[in-house]
Amino acid sequence: MSTDATPAQEQYDVVLLVEQALTPVDAAQVRALHVELDDDPTIEVVYHVLLPMADAAAAVEASLGVIGGADLMAAPMTPSPDEIEHLRTEYRDQAERDLATTSDALTAAGANVGDGTVVTDSAVDALIRKVKEVDGREAIILTRSHVVAEFFHVDWTSRARRKLGVPVLHLLEHDAS
Repeated sequence: MSTDATPAQEQYDVVLLVEQALTPVDAAQVRALHVELDDDPTIEVVYHVLLPMADAAAAVEASLGVIGGADLMAAPMTPSPDEIEHLRTEYRDQAERDLATTSDALTAAGANVGDGTVVTDSAVDALIRKVKEVDGREAIILTRSHVVAEFFHVDWTSRARRKLGVPVLHLLEHDAS
C-alpha cells in the first residue's frame, strides 16, 4: 500500500521593515535572498511587511523650519489640530497605498505575503514585536541611505540588531524614478 502523503510545510517567517513602497527591483532582490528555500517543498517563506507612517506634527515643524520658523516671522504660525489631523489622514492614506504597492510588488516577484501593517509608533519597536509575534527567522530592513545615522549606529538596522535575536539584513532601496 503506497501513501502519497505531502510533507507538512514549515513556515519560514521573514519580517520586512520598509521605509517607502518597494519597487519591483527591490521585491526581486528580497525574493532572491530566499530562492534556495523555494526548492525545498517542506518550507514556505512568508513575508510580513511593516511600513511606518510619516509623523504629521513633525512634518509641519520641519516645513516651518525650512521657511524660517518663528524667528523670521512677525507672528508665529501654529497649525490647528484640524490641519494636523488632515495631514495625518493624508499620510495614513499614502502609507496604505505604499503598503499595497509593496505587497503587489512582492507578490509579482513570487512572494507569499502574510500580512502588511502601517506602523504609527517606533519602527524598530514594531519590528521587534512582529518578529516575536510570528516567530520570525530573520528581519530585513530596506531604507534609503542614512549616512549620519548609520555612522553613529542609531539607524533602524543598528538598533534592531542590538535588540533582536535573529539575523537582521539592511538593504538599500532603489530609486523609483
